[in-house]
Amino acid sequence: MENNRDLVALAQTGTGKTAAFGFPILSETDIENSEVQSIILCPTRELCLQITHDLESYAKYMTRIRIAAIYGGASIQRQKESLRSGIHIVVGTPGRVNDMIRQGALKLGHVSRLVLDEADEMLNMGFKEELFEIMKHIPSERQTMLFSATMPKDVEHLASEFMHDPQRFSAGNENKGAENIQHYYYKVQARDKYSALKRIADMSPKIYGIVFCKTRRETQEIADRLQQDGYNADALHG
Repeated sequence: MENNRDLVALAQTGTGKTAAFGFPILSETDIENSEVQSIILCPTRELCLQITHDLESYAKYMTRIRIAAIYGGASIQRQKESLRSGIHIVVGTPGRVNDMIRQGALKLGHVSRLVLDEADEMLNMGFKEELFEIMKHIPSERQTMLFSATMPKDVEHLASEFMHDPQRFSAGNENKGAENIQHYYYKVQARDKYSALKRIADMSPKIYGIVFCKTRRETQEIADRLQQDGYNADALHG
């Protein structure tokens, strides 16, 4: 990445993607320039927040660097205020980023590095139009890094449309799950499931996870109980 060539990487979850693009971006950021210099696009709010958290961790001793998470489902006014304060790196979901551009709150004319993380998922979720619109506002003279777990035709088309002679790299096999993920199965009575869930969370204080439930009602009830018991949880349902 340091030679500024475009990059297409086939990479599964847990292969160090964020560090791979995060450290070069941080090292090349001009702190004296208050314009947005890098933008990282990803499919979901959760991934947006995770990437932002990781970058802030990497930049722990870069006290003047400013990173903003721009995603739907949060106060757009607060995000606008954050952008007005002078941001170096934006991490965002395509829908909210596109909204910010249309409203004049986000200027990408000085961006020199673009990351498309989980590109296949962004296209699967219907963000093709937003991605193409965002590209219009980013200078063509930039480094583009595309990361995807799979390489279907629409991802290849995205790469051919917006990248120049990209270097290709694979950190895993297409459609193969990450080998460093461990699976555990606990057999408990229905009445004990919530206690077991809390026990698992307590055993891993830094845990990030998704709890799948049968119904919308159960999803909300579990999230509410976790919040009442002091856990940082939220519900996501239709």
